Amino acid sequence: MFDDLQIDQFLDTKGLNCPLPILKTKKALVSMLPGQTIHVVATDPGSVADFEAFSIQSGHQQLKSWQHQEEFHFLIEKASK
Repeated sequence: MFDDLQIDQFLDTKGLNCPLPILKTKKALVSMLPGQTIHVVATDPGSVADFEAFSIQSGHQQLKSWQHQEEFHFLIEKASK
């Protein structure tokens, strides 16, 4: 599914609404090294726009996003700053 990309951390935010998926992702990224990736799963439809804005504002790169049934998936790489 992710080609040769390594997933360093998985974060399940299903059932949480804005802003909690973003806040939990920010907290998880603090403990990660630059270049590591996190796979976040959310069920809040607003998370699609939230994660896009988060990537732009934070500098962390959203590598991929997709929807599977009622779940929204985000693959984010921690910025090197």
